[in-house]
Amino acid sequence: MRICLLRITTLLCFVVSACALLHANEPYGLNLQGATVQELGGPGIRVVVLIFAASDCPISNRYVPEIARLNREFTRQGVRIWWVFPNPEDNSSTVAEHNHAFAITEPTVLDIRQHLVHLAHVTTTPEAAVFRSSGDVLREVYRGRIDDRYLSIGQERPQPQQHDLEAAISATLADKPVPQSGGPPIGCSIVSLQK
Repeated sequence: MRICLLRITTLLCFVVSACALLHANEPYGLNLQGATVQELGGPGIRVVVLIFAASDCPISNRYVPEIARLNREFTRQGVRIWWVFPNPEDNSSTVAEHNHAFAITEPTVLDIRQHLVHLAHVTTTPEAAVFRSSGDVLREVYRGRIDDRYLSIGQERPQPQQHDLEAAISATLADKPVPQSGGPPIGCSIVSLQK
């Protein structure tokens, strides 16, 4: 009986290790030049932030200046912010034109298989996910809205009162408990790929 359990345990460890290895070799998506994105972090990167967006979502587009501000504030502290475009209609030429029009300079990934959507469990654009980065391992610590500017579709505050994403990044960098989103993200639904 002990030998049987030992063999089953060994087999399970092998399967889990093989799955982790396969997952580690999967690309996250494509950059705008069509090359695969194999790594979101890298040397010196402590926090990876994914901003899920859609080129035709006005609420996503409204957050471009805020994401640029967060990038300027946190990039020197080991934070890498990525724009992630998961919708099928957002191909490389569409997103390149969009990024040029909105002066987006942060790295961009086309989530053509929605691998990042599933990794972060997001459903809306804009929606943010924050990961603690340790080598090749990403551990999600926050998922939700960027701030509380939008109360609902068409109902917007002049200025946000809570900066949920900024608080999550700061807490992660300080190794403190990460406050969770104060409400749901408001925006456009991510178009789910058929499996």
